[in-house]
Amino acid sequence: MSVRRDLIESILEPGVFDRADPDIEAKQLEAAREVFAERRGQIGLLRRRAEEAGVDEIKSMRDLVPLLFAHTAYKSYPQSFIDQGRWDRMLQWMQTLSVDRTDNVNVDGVRGVDDWIDRLREGGHIVLATSGSSGKCSFLNHTRGDSAMKRRHASVAVGWPFVRGAKDRACFFLGPSEGPNSAIEASQNNAANFGRPGDVHFLTDEPLLISEVSRAAALRTRMADGTATPGEIEAFENEAREKAARMDAALDAMTESILARRHEPIYLTGMWAQHMMIIKRARKLGIPDGDFSPKCVVSAGGGVKGVSLPPDYKEQVAKFYGDVIRPTAYGMTEMAQMMPRCQCMRYHRPPGLIWLLLDASGERLLGPEDGPNGVVEGRFGFLDLIYEGRWGGLITGDKVTIDFAATCPCGRPGPTILDNITRFAQAGDDHIGCAGTIDSYIRSSLTE
Repeated sequence: MSVRRDLIESILEPGVFDRADPDIEAKQLEAAREVFAERRGQIGLLRRRAEEAGVDEIKSMRDLVPLLFAHTAYKSYPQSFIDQGRWDRMLQWMQTLSVDRTDNVNVDGVRGVDDWIDRLREGGHIVLATSGSSGKCSFLNHTRGDSAMKRRHASVAVGWPFVRGAKDRACFFLGPSEGPNSAIEASQNNAANFGRPGDVHFLTDEPLLISEVSRAAALRTRMADGTATPGEIEAFENEAREKAARMDAALDAMTESILARRHEPIYLTGMWAQHMMIIKRARKLGIPDGDFSPKCVVSAGGGVKGVSLPPDYKEQVAKFYGDVIRPTAYGMTEMAQMMPRCQCMRYHRPPGLIWLLLDASGERLLGPEDGPNGVVEGRFGFLDLIYEGRWGGLITGDKVTIDFAATCPCGRPGPTILDNITRFAQAGDDHIGCAGTIDSYIRSSLTE
């Protein structure tokens, strides 16, 4: 077994986050060398970056820095390809970022971007899309094997260190059941890992359509700069109201079921505003705070844009659900191996994920010597070793603080990322993220 494969497979070993591996840095370097040597000949953009940087081999982690892609690489196609329906040219663009050939995809009769994504998936390219505030989408290719590995990783990381999925719970996901988006993919994975067969519930089976999300984002931008016409705005608002009515009805029905089963160890995930609507209904029914089973798994996030919420909404949600399990992880659409947070509010590194802490410009690799007591702030980059369908190296806009100490305050091995992640201000960064895309999709049901 190769070193890279050994690191990826070790996620299945008992106590993988609990025990130290004194050779982890050397193993990760060898794995990086291995995957670069393979991907360089397969991915056009990586080959070009390596040639420009003069990198022929990964001799140290510093060699990875110029090879990291920006997230904008995944939206680097000309917008005219989409606007003019040049789906063949979009395939050619995607090939520059993909390992597998994309010319096996038949684009005859494709009517729009959602059709194009469906055809790609039929051809084995499990594309995920993330919208930007400008309406231009990122498209990230995966193989079916990549998707399977992400689900397997989630089976260990989601819920750690409190609970592990055993396919024995009623699950409630307050979002769509289908769509090419990483938040939906995460819900599907959690449903598969935690859900009792036949007892998994999504807010709606209306698929998330990337064309709708992009159109809404573009129109909001034009409304803000005053270029949208009254007719366009009226049509958009009518459509939003119709969707709001459908989603409100669906949430009302699901709320009744959630509250009725609150003494069972259910799995519930939704956005902040949706949780506030559940609380509102519970108040009418006379349900007190803290009346959920402590074995329930509850998560919340997003869903606050354009919604009127009290300043203490997070505290209200925490008080309402009481002493339930609240797992948290740090991840992003571009990453397969999310990092779970321990009891000491620090994020831990899976063996198959290489952390690359960079200076603000993203040009220099930082280490423990760059901060007091080995605690260093910088721009987060990484190489995710899982991916077979594309290059897993990315430089992000996230400002993180890494404690390079050998041990976390929780007693497990380090290094760890502190729970103070923010964003670097970045011109032209219109990245919404996976949760934001879902938020945009259903926000009409949350506005008042």
